[in-house]
Amino acid sequence: MSRAWVATDFGGFDVFQEVDVHVPEPRRGEVTLRVLAAGMNPADYKHVASGSGRELLPVRVGYEVAGVISAVGPGTEIASGGGAVGDEVLAFRISGGYAESVTVPARDVFAKPASLDFPQAANLLLAGTTAAEMLHVTGAGPGDAIVLHGASGAVGVSVLQQARLHGIRVIGTASEHNADVVREFGGEHVVYGEGLEGRLRELSPEGYAAALDAVGTDEAIDVSLALVPDRGRIVSIANFGRAERDGYRVIRGNMPDSAAFRDEARAGLIELAGSGDLVIPLARTYPLGEAVAAMTFLSDQHPGGKLALLP
Repeated sequence: MSRAWVATDFGGFDVFQEVDVHVPEPRRGEVTLRVLAAGMNPADYKHVASGSGRELLPVRVGYEVAGVISAVGPGTEIASGGGAVGDEVLAFRISGGYAESVTVPARDVFAKPASLDFPQAANLLLAGTTAAEMLHVTGAGPGDAIVLHGASGAVGVSVLQQARLHGIRVIGTASEHNADVVREFGGEHVVYGEGLEGRLRELSPEGYAAALDAVGTDEAIDVSLALVPDRGRIVSIANFGRAERDGYRVIRGNMPDSAAFRDEARAGLIELAGSGDLVIPLARTYPLGEAVAAMTFLSDQHPGGKLALLP
């Protein structure tokens, strides 16, 4: 048995409960992990808040973890090759990561770089693959100037670092309080709010090749539409309601094309993080039993870095 968090209904934080769950022995193509850190993302609770299909209840929570292999299915290797009991690993695009132990597909498990601690490793891939896909679908490349809304958040910070590696100039919106975060990771800061479009035009008079929205406000969308002529080069991960009307792109992990891209991107991002070229800023950690408090803090939208649950 393992302690784990589930959502017993669809709704707010009051539907989450910590329960005992059975951890099945791994079959061929599976491994069991002793979870040492569970990464936390807004998607963990947002899909519960807006969920449907009551036959799916209770819903297991958590898409990424880091830990140690405790059992390996017959004839099974992890995605990065090998995989033995005691190996330190991370896993992404799993379900049920808010747990002490979890059995998952081996194709989603990778060797953990020694340079990353467990909370960092557990928080690398959801934000990292989302950021990589945002750059990919907009076709941003060396020499381009792009605008990034929500530049100081987890996805934004990963976009900043990945863009810098590709020679992309990023002008990032954030509060004045988070200006140093944007600059630290290679972006040029601009404060959001009234007059944003004018400030952005002043910073890049030659225009913008693409716009990436990681915050979801109408301001972010309106300004992006005004600055980027090609709406196929505007992408949002947070404002889905206006996409059909206004013609910009949206991506999310449950879309088939997004899932395929993010799966393919995992190994490269792990390599970047292992070499120190991709940093995962951490704000704080919580005991597993305080998951609701941690989700509440995360939902404030200004955690100042990633959060991890420690079983």
